[in-house]
Amino acid sequence: MSAQLLLVDDEPGLREAVKDYLQESGFSVQVASNAREGWDLMQQNTPDLVISDIMMPQVDGYQFLKQLREDPRFQALPVVFLTAKGMTGDRIQGYQAGVDAYLPKPFDPDELVAIVENLLTRRTAKPQTTTGEEGETPDIAELANQIAQIKALLTQRNAIAQSPTPFKIDLTPREQSVLNLVAEGLMNKEIARRLETSVRNVEKYVSRLFSKTGTNSRTELVRFALEHGLAK
Repeated sequence: MSAQLLLVDDEPGLREAVKDYLQESGFSVQVASNAREGWDLMQQNTPDLVISDIMMPQVDGYQFLKQLREDPRFQALPVVFLTAKGMTGDRIQGYQAGVDAYLPKPFDPDELVAIVENLLTRRTAKPQTTTGEEGETPDIAELANQIAQIKALLTQRNAIAQSPTPFKIDLTPREQSVLNLVAEGLMNKEIARRLETSVRNVEKYVSRLFSKTGTNSRTELVRFALEHGLAK
C-alpha cells in the first residue's frame, strides 16, 4: 500500500502539478486548498506525511503546524514546508515550530520526492512503541539500553567536544527542565513525579524536544544536548 500524503496549498496550479508528480512517484495524495480544509481531511484519514505551504489566508502554515504539534495524534507526523519564503529567519522559525523539512519555491520536484521518501523511511525505521497507563513503553530492554547509553554519555560529558547548534533553538523553561532531567537518565514517569505534572505532558515535551533538535531517541537527544551545551 502506497504512503498517504496530504498536500495543503492555496495555489491551484502548483497544487495540482505537485499532486500529479507525487502520484507519478507512487504516492497516494489528498489535497486541500487551505489549512482548515486540510485539518478536516486529517480527522477522516490520518496521512503518513503532510506537505504544506506557509503563506496561506486565514490560517498560515506556522499556525497549522502548531495545531498539529499540539494534538497527540499528529505530534510525530512528518511535515514538510513548501513555500516561497526562503530567508534564513523563515527557515529557523519553521524548524523551531517543529517542521521536519523546508523546501523554498521554486524547487526541483525530484528533491521533494527525495525528502518525502527520506522522512517516511526514518519514520518507518523508528521503533513503534505504545504507551501504557503509566506512559512508559513496554519494551523494557530498549529502555534499559537507552538509559545505559545515556549514563555512558554522561560519564564522558567533559570529553564531548562542544560546538554551536547548527540552527537557533529556543526552549521554553519547561522544555529546558525536561531536557535536563532526560539528560540525567530519568524516564517519563520519574520526570513527571519530579516536575509534579502528568506523564502525558512529559511525553509531549519530549516529543517537542525531538522535533526542535532533529533527534529521534533519548540517546540522540542527550548527545545533541551535550555537544551543543543545551543540557545543564
